[in-house]
Amino acid sequence: MPINRKTSLGQIRISDGAIASLAGTTVNECYGVVGMISKNYLADGYSALLKKENYSKGIVVKNDKAGIKIDVYVVISYGVKISEVVAQLQERVKYALEKSLNMDVDCVNVHIEGIQVNE
Repeated sequence: MPINRKTSLGQIRISDGAIASLAGTTVNECYGVVGMISKNYLADGYSALLKKENYSKGIVVKNDKAGIKIDVYVVISYGVKISEVVAQLQERVKYALEKSLNMDVDCVNVHIEGIQVNE
């Protein structure tokens, strides 16, 4: 469900795909994150890391009265402290979206779908 706003100059619509793209860019900049994976990777039949044009497959955006809710599906690097990576990811995504959209982000849920050993 896109975000709709009315201003004195007209109406603004921000699609879920645009929000997912912004969040995905922020996720991939976080330390310890190898990449994002499709939320339906078992049904899709592949588990390849998503590229920039497919970020919306790895992020679910829900918009309600409390604010925006984000679900992120990631693969993290082996050997990092999972709790620290997740906390950093949640803070950075929340900050980026609140700063860009000027809306409250209610929660950022992180789903770790795999751990990858970097050689």
